[in-house]
Amino acid sequence: MTPEGALATLATVQPTSKFGEMFQYSNLLAGAAGFTAGHVLYPQLEIGAAYDKAMQAQVFDPLGMKSTTFDYARALSGNHAMAHAPDVDGKMALAVFDLNYSIIPLRPAGAAWSNINDMLKYVSMELADGAMPDGKRYISKEPLLARRDPKVPIGKDATYGMGLMTDSTYGVPIVHHGGDMIGYHSDMMWLPQQHVGAVVLTNGDLGWLIRSGFRRKLQEVLFDGHPEADAELAAAAKTFFERHAADRKLLVVPASAEESAKLATRYDNPALGDLTVVRSGKTTSFDFGEWKSEVATRRNPDGTTSFQTISPGVSEFEFVVGGGQKRTLTLRDAQHEYVFEAANTSGQSR
Repeated sequence: MTPEGALATLATVQPTSKFGEMFQYSNLLAGAAGFTAGHVLYPQLEIGAAYDKAMQAQVFDPLGMKSTTFDYARALSGNHAMAHAPDVDGKMALAVFDLNYSIIPLRPAGAAWSNINDMLKYVSMELADGAMPDGKRYISKEPLLARRDPKVPIGKDATYGMGLMTDSTYGVPIVHHGGDMIGYHSDMMWLPQQHVGAVVLTNGDLGWLIRSGFRRKLQEVLFDGHPEADAELAAAAKTFFERHAADRKLLVVPASAEESAKLATRYDNPALGDLTVVRSGKTTSFDFGEWKSEVATRRNPDGTTSFQTISPGVSEFEFVVGGGQKRTLTLRDAQHEYVFEAANTSGQSR
């Protein structure tokens, strides 16, 4: 997919609430905002290239962020952290990386490779209200701070502004924004009143626990607070692995040969594309084109059978086998249901 193709899907998005009524993050809208800005500055360039050039000229170069890049080839050819995630048995392993390329067509939503030193340069600028270390003005204070104004409530003590969240759970405002991809989780945060900032970059799929817990830990250190963050992190990790182990008992690995034999060779979905079933020895995998994963089988309480992806980092996708005349696989998330129908060799559904 290209940036143009990704933005074309924005025309199909329908609101589910009134404007400003609730927090619903959208990669498409973040992408549209970034690409629009890049196009204004460099209208002669393809919108992806224009955004890259704008970020380099307007952000990375002025702030001295010399290692930060949208060039994946450059990042992966240098010293970089590899993505990890628990495997089906709960042991840490290299994660499926290919799915991380999916953010490139919407890269204003968060596709830059960076490091702690570069990110702290950005955080330092925020803490200085838009000034550089040498005192020169990078951006005016007023528009910089306007991004922190509370626009939409996220919860009882948290609000969303313009690309930034403000959390006042413990009575001290912390401005932050994080990101998540397969095997990578990050957050940058700063306490404007105390002039303290921090960056968390992790390369394991439990990093989201560290990312959220670190905000509490930081305040414990700064204000001599009651030590709770370490215990909360340990408890959360324990719960994760206990649940992981319980789910593992429900799976058949490798996938049941009998159930696998009932699958069609290929399935189609209008929104998500093709799914190809690949068998190699006792192993069954689902190949989605850009990425693939081994699958396990599971017998559900309602009598249906599911195939679940189990490769590290992409183990959360469950496909329920349909019981009707048409051979189908149904994938669900919190808001949608995607039905893949078996296709014949000419690509026509049956």
